[in-house]
Amino acid sequence: MSSAVSVRPVAEAALPPTRIGKYVLVKEVGQGSTGVVHLSHDPYYGRDVAIKIYKSSAGVEPEQAVLWRKMFLSEAHMVGLLQHPNILPIYDAGEEDGRCYIVTEHIHGARTLANYCRKEHLLRVDAVVELMFKCAKALHYAHSRGVVHRDIKPSNLMLTHDGDVRIIDFGIALVPGSEDWRIDGVAGSPSYMSPEQVQGHALGPASDLYSLGAVMYELLTGSRPFRASNLGKLLHQVVYSTPPPIHMVRPEVPEELEAVVAMAMQKDPSRRFKSGLDFAAALTRVHQKLRIRSDDLEGAEHFKVLRMLNFFHDFSHGEIHEVLRASAWREYVGGEEIVKEGDIDDRFYVVVAGRCRVERYGVRVGNLSDGDCFGETSYVPGAKRNATVRAAEPVTVLRVSATLLEQASEACQLRFNKRFLQSLIGRLQGVERAAAP
Repeated sequence: MSSAVSVRPVAEAALPPTRIGKYVLVKEVGQGSTGVVHLSHDPYYGRDVAIKIYKSSAGVEPEQAVLWRKMFLSEAHMVGLLQHPNILPIYDAGEEDGRCYIVTEHIHGARTLANYCRKEHLLRVDAVVELMFKCAKALHYAHSRGVVHRDIKPSNLMLTHDGDVRIIDFGIALVPGSEDWRIDGVAGSPSYMSPEQVQGHALGPASDLYSLGAVMYELLTGSRPFRASNLGKLLHQVVYSTPPPIHMVRPEVPEELEAVVAMAMQKDPSRRFKSGLDFAAALTRVHQKLRIRSDDLEGAEHFKVLRMLNFFHDFSHGEIHEVLRASAWREYVGGEEIVKEGDIDDRFYVVVAGRCRVERYGVRVGNLSDGDCFGETSYVPGAKRNATVRAAEPVTVLRVSATLLEQASEACQLRFNKRFLQSLIGRLQGVERAAAP
């Protein structure tokens, strides 16, 4: 007598998913406490994307399932809300067969700033200042749209392979219109929480700025501002203690920079920077001082070069120095992008030496050379660049920060704006004459 052997098929749920929504899942690229991240490709837009699939609520405590659901809804609400070069964009969100997913930009080769918080892997001081400047500007943008992140920490700041930074993970953010499902109470990462966050008080932009200050402290020193043997002691320190002075841990950090971190981490929110924009401006001033101290001779040479440019013909010596203090001197090789169509930034540009191509949709539409300027979209906050400017040969460019230019004298600002607009009008008139029959 023979008996039939039954073979049970592998349960479909046990197999890793191969697609979700319209997206084919290429491979797993990361895991977090709330879900798994996969690499995918969006054929419609021709771009790689990252898809975070939230963990299933099956087999977990109801409170945990509710928390994950709220975090998903918070991120889903962010689709298309924040469009800033230093905030990771959220492209899409959905739910399929009980699985919730978020679709974001995928950045190949990116690492979080948590990799640079160890004493043996610290970044240069000027690099930290530049990254924190970008984060402060990005937070100001988010705050102006009513969004408070609530979880700024090194692992939520992503460093790209070309040295840029993105703020990620808005899962516990306070978002306009989220009252029905937002996460209330104390939420965040204790080591970076503001005192008011630890105490469960109402939060505003100042809380994020405190957290950014705590991140900056760690990036500069390789140590968190507060350490304790248990959570209770740690939270007590956040509310009542002062972190060890930065210069005692890393002597080369200048006093001015330590003062910026201290102001960001004031216990009283009203004594911190009024906005991310103010935080960014303070960092820019420190950055300029760092550059002036190390590049005094180079700065004198830069002044001589600008003095000879048509653009600066009507500027006084003092006004040129003011522009230099608001600027960065940058060199590009032939073919390198200086600004990219569709990007957002707040800088004006003056060509110091060399020739540039102006391209729109990949087609050359103009040329720029010594003394020409571009970056007029900086006059409109949040506006995207409408053309790509590329070095046609080795090019030297003066990049003028709109944020720091606002700190210059009124006479300097008026002179710069007048000359910039004159140059722009002249260029437009030249285009019109060339197009005339």
